[in-house]
Formats: sequence, structure tokens, C-alpha cells
Amino acid sequence: MTEKASQVFLQRAQVRNLIRRIAITLFAITIVYTLAALVYSTHVIYKVKLNYAMVIEQFGGIREAVTDVGWHARLPFFTRLEQEVPLMNQRLFLGATHEPMRIISRENVALWTSAVLTYRIHDLRVWAIENLAPKDLLQGDFDGIVKDILQAQKVNSLISDREGIKEKIFKALKSRPINEGGPTLEEKYGMTVVSFVLRETRFGDDLIAATEEKKRRELLAEAENYAADQEADRIRKLYTAYLESISSLQKALGTDGKGIEPDLLNFLTQQKWASAYANQTGQKTFVLHGSRVDPSMTLPAMPDAPDLKGKHVDDILTGNSASDGR
Repeated sequence: MTEKASQVFLQRAQVRNLIRRIAITLFAITIVYTLAALVYSTHVIYKVKLNYAMVIEQFGGIREAVTDVGWHARLPFFTRLEQEVPLMNQRLFLGATHEPMRIISRENVALWTSAVLTYRIHDLRVWAIENLAPKDLLQGDFDGIVKDILQAQKVNSLISDREGIKEKIFKALKSRPINEGGPTLEEKYGMTVVSFVLRETRFGDDLIAATEEKKRRELLAEAENYAADQEADRIRKLYTAYLESISSLQKALGTDGKGIEPDLLNFLTQQKWASAYANQTGQKTFVLHGSRVDPSMTLPAMPDAPDLKGKHVDDILTGNSASDGR
């Protein structure tokens, strides 16, 4: 019984020692992992990736750029990682948004447009050390230059000449000073303008509807003008036919219009008008003379006229004498 009890006691002691060792090991691993995480989170040890750079602020206020790829260490509390700067191609959107923004053209017409600039940082000292919040500053200068050029254009150019306007803006971003006598974008920020693209340029929905309504009215006005021209041409032809008819009438009567009875001339003129109108329109028209003035009648003188005194008019017209007693 004594040996069995001692064996059980030894086994229990071994188990307790094993558990204690495991606990100590886990505690040590936890402490090491915590310290490593603390060091990594505070960037006491940091990594510089390919096409990236780190800007470090020293204890004395000196700022320097670290561009060597790999792991680096710094003194805690005496240095500070200021920023990580990507050196590869980067995008900058007009108005800092992917969505189209509203601009006003030269004729005070509202359009919606979007654009994107691609740039690459080539001088980290100028970009990160000489400028505070360089990306925000670049955004403001970029928006100002692009809007100045876009709003100075006519609306037709913004829609139909996108290629020319895009190249004009690219040259301005590449080499034009921000202000007269000042630096260019590339000189001010130590970066290189790679490309510029106008992604979208379009009218607003209300303007499109108004433009379509204007085109519809212009088409209606053109149709009305065409109809008016056709009517005027028909009237000119009708008047020409009328003049030709009057001229032929005068030639047929052997006169230039003098000595013709007015009622006869009016009647024939109306008939010629009707004929001219029928020739132009294909309609058969007859005009009935309806002059309010009774035509004058002149009787020829009778040969060897007898004395008509005391005779009745009817007797005179019938050739009977008053002595017949009729």
C-alpha cells in the first residue's frame, strides 16, 4: 500500500509540474506576442514596400524620407512616422468625386462633366516635406485649372470637340503656371502629370428636353415657311397668268384698254381670272358677272327720222303711227 501511494503521489506531482510548465510557456508566448504586437503597432519596426516611401519626423523636428525597400527600425518616443507615400501612378478626380459635377459654359449653359488626372510622384522631398497635406492642395489647384478652361469654352465645343479641349487641359496641367510667374503643378508638388481624361460631358435632363422642344419648334417653323413660300409662288404665277390673259384680251379686241365698255371689261376680266385660277389649281370655275351698275345702252340713229312729237314711245319702237288708232 505504501508503494502504491507513493507512485500515485509521484504521478500527481508530474502532472502538476507539466501543467505548470505549459502555463509558464503560454504566458511567455503571450508576453512575447504582446510586446511584438506593441512594437509593430507603434511602428518602432516598420517596413517600406516597393514603390512606397516613409516620411519620418526626428526628435529635433527634421523630416526625412525613407525609400529603401525592407525592414527598418526607429527610436520610440523620439521619432514619429508621419506618412506613407505611394510612388506609383495615382488618380485624382475632378471635384474629388467619381460622379459628374455641374459646370457653366461660356453661354451660361449648365453641363455635367467628370474628369480624372493620373500623376506620379518623382520628388518625395518636394511632395511630402515642402507641402503640408499635398494631395488636398493638388486637388484644389487641379479643379481650378480644369474649371477655368472648361467654363471658358462654348457649349458646342464642349460637346463636339472633346478631343481638342482634353489636349488643351493636359498641356495646361503639364506646363502652364498656376499663376503668372508662379510654378507649374509639377514644380510645386514634385510630381509628373501622366495623363488627363474627360470621362463624361453631357447636358442636363431639363436642357435636353428644352433642346428637343426647340428643335421641334424650328421644324414646325420651317414647314410653315415652306408652305408660305409655296403659296407666294402660286400667287405670283396666278398674277402672271392674269396679266397675260388681260394682255391677250386687249390684243383680241384691238385696243390697249381704251374704249372698252367697263362692264364688258369687268366681265371678261373675271372670266380670265377664273381661267387662270383653273389652270393653276385644276378646278373648273365660272364667275357670273354681278355688277350693280346697269350697263349703258346706245341705240343707233334711225335714217330719215320723222317728227316724233306727240307719238308714243311704243309706237315709235314698233314703227306704227299714232293715226292707226292702235
